[in-house]
Amino acid sequence: MEKPEPDEPKRMSLLQVVQSVLAAFFGVQSNRNRERDFKQGSAKTFIIAGLVGAVLFIAVVAMVVKVVLGMATG
Repeated sequence: MEKPEPDEPKRMSLLQVVQSVLAAFFGVQSNRNRERDFKQGSAKTFIIAGLVGAVLFIAVVAMVVKVVLGMATG
């Protein structure tokens, strides 16, 4: 396995991307992590992760509403 060149920025792991996206959703991203995201992250990766996160959030909210309305009527 080849080591990255010293000038080449280190790539972010999937866990780091997910943590950054969740922090952005809640608005609690630290300045250090935000700078890391801009240096090491790919815009495409963050856009995809953000869209997936938004779809999951909407799906969870829709399921909770469905369950609550089902209990109220039933």
